[in-house]
Parts: sequence; structure tokens; C-alpha cells
Amino acid sequence: MNGSKSRTSEEQGDFYPVSPRKDWSVGLLRIIWCLIVFTGGAVLGLSLGSQYNHFLTTQTTEIFFPTKMYTTNCDKESLSIKNFVHPKHILHDLTDEELFWRATLVPKMEGYPYRRVPKVAFLFLSRGPLPFAPLWDRFFKGHERFYSVYMHSVPNYKLNVSESSAFYGRHIPSEEVSWGSISLVDSEKRLLANALLDFSNERFILLSESCIPVYDFPTVYKYLINSEHSFVESFDEDSPRGRGRYSRHMYPDIKLRQWRKGSQWFELRRDLAIKIVADYNYYSIFSRYCKPSCYPDEHYIPTYLNMFNGKLNANRSITWVDWSRDGPHPATYGNENITVKLIQSIRNNGTRCTYNSELTSICYLFARKFAPNALDLLLNITSRVMNF
Repeated sequence: MNGSKSRTSEEQGDFYPVSPRKDWSVGLLRIIWCLIVFTGGAVLGLSLGSQYNHFLTTQTTEIFFPTKMYTTNCDKESLSIKNFVHPKHILHDLTDEELFWRATLVPKMEGYPYRRVPKVAFLFLSRGPLPFAPLWDRFFKGHERFYSVYMHSVPNYKLNVSESSAFYGRHIPSEEVSWGSISLVDSEKRLLANALLDFSNERFILLSESCIPVYDFPTVYKYLINSEHSFVESFDEDSPRGRGRYSRHMYPDIKLRQWRKGSQWFELRRDLAIKIVADYNYYSIFSRYCKPSCYPDEHYIPTYLNMFNGKLNANRSITWVDWSRDGPHPATYGNENITVKLIQSIRNNGTRCTYNSELTSICYLFARKFAPNALDLLLNITSRVMNF
């Protein structure tokens, strides 16, 4: 009994009844807390609702009334026939392998889905400056629709010309070139490949920084565009500097009787330019076996054309050069040599050649080598003797 009473007392001792005053205070605190929670929830709800309504309104407006015209970017990225057949810019990050593959793509359909105006591509292979750029600019002036210019020099070289010059922005991605090595052929193929990206280029003439034109542009253009043949010097020379450079390791792919020599300064029609850029088999043979004192730039293209496309080659150069003096290099003409008579003698030097299988006295359209100090005198006589 006592134990029961004691347990009851303990249970009662753990329970403290709340007075009416204290119970009222607790109730008031609960009401205030509920109001705070409700007010906070209402504010948060209104804020989120406002943001959602703004988002919904913005998205709906953007869908039906877009502020950004995304079609503009699409137009910039879309492929157009104009940009494909006539690239405006020549800078790219293609490797030679990628460039050569792209350049040798040939359409199967006959004709063109646009009005094609055939152009002459002038390919300048230079170590650096082009001292005769002002002369060439005068030559090109007024004929912008009928030519393209490409320049290969030492890597990262910046040509200092005005924006109005035909050479402005025409420097292709270039590599180092060593005289007498296969790298010269690489540079030639690189120039051809870059020019082939423009489907309007029909003829391709390789020139150096020491070359000048000896006729006006209309004469040169008509001569090249209407020619049935390319102009690559290719001859069999039974001497140490001809057949003596042939390597027996080239056999049987290239036989001694097929071996040819010629001037580096070629002119090619488009179909032959494509074949040369696309060739790897014979190029690799020259790369392995035509080394000093064999000069690939004097033998590769002359031999290749002789083997496969001899009938399409006039077998002569259209770039005049004076080899009358002994030595490994031709004569150079400077300021003291420049006269009207000199240019006339180059134009009418008594040589007879064939053009479209008929005899002609116009055999040379360009000439080399000229020293930089010859520029001023050449500019003084262009209108009198070269008609530009």
C-alpha cells in the first residue's frame, strides 16, 4: 500500500499542471509563430510565382517574338556555292595531306551550276619580299575578275603592301624550303593545291620574286586561256646534268629513257595541275632517290608529264632567262641593263615556237632574273613597250 502510494506520488511529482495564465501565453506564442510562418510562406510563394510568371512570359514572348535572330548565324555557317567554288580567304590550318586531298576533288558532272569565268592563277615562290610588286600591280590593274594571286615564302613572313595591292592577304600557309631539295617540289605542289581550291582557276603559272611580265595582261590571259597545251620544259639531256642525275633505284617505276629535265618555272592547265598534286607514288620515288646532286624541281614535273601526259605539253617554257653566261645560275639584269631595247629583244628574240600546233614568234610572256634596283626604270618604260 505504501509502495503504491509512493509510486503515485512519484508519478504526480513528474507532472506539473499549467496555470491558466501560463497556458494563455503559450497559446499566444503559437498564434504569433503561425502568423510568421504563414507570412513568410506567402512572401516566398509570391516571389517564386512572380519569377515563374516572368520566366513563362519571357519564354512565350521569345518563342513568338524572338529578340535574337538565330537564322543569321545559321546563314553564316551554311554552305553556299559561291564560297565553295571561289574561297575569299586563303588562310587555313590544313596539313599538306588534307590540302592535297581537298584540292584534287573533281566534279563528275559536266558544266558548272554557275557562270564560270576562267582565271589565271599567278603562283609566286619567294624567299621573302616581292620587289616587283608595284610592277605586277600595274600589270593586274583593271582585270580583277580574271586572275588570282598566291604567294609562298618563309613561314610567318608578312608582306608589306597596301590593301589595294593584288598581293594583299594572298600569302598561303608556307613551310621552309631548301634549294635543291624535295622541299622545293613541296612548295610548288602547295601553291598549286591552294590555287586549285578556287574552281575558277584554269591556268597556273609559277613565278619567282625576280620575274616580270613582258606583255600586258590581256595578251597574257588570251595566250594562256586559249592554249591547248601546258608549257613545261621537258627534254632528254645525255650529260652528267641530265641522265647523269638518274638513279637506278628508280627502276622499274621510272626508266632511264623516261627521265627528263627542264626549267622549274612551269605553266599548267587545270587537269594536269590536279594530277601532279594528287600524285604520291612518283613523288615518293623522287623524295627517296633524287638528292644532291639531283635536283627534284628540275626533273619531277618534266619526267612525270613525259611519262603520262606528253601530248598535252608544249615542251617549252614561257619564261625567258639568259643562260649565255657560264655558271649554275642565269644572268641577272639590274638598273644599268634596263632599256626599251632589252624588253623588245626578249619579246622578239628571233625564236620560233609552236602555239596550238602552229608557228608563232610570241614564245615568252615573262622574264627573269631581274635585280630589285631595276624597278624604277621598268615602271618608266611599261607604257611604251609593255602596254600597261
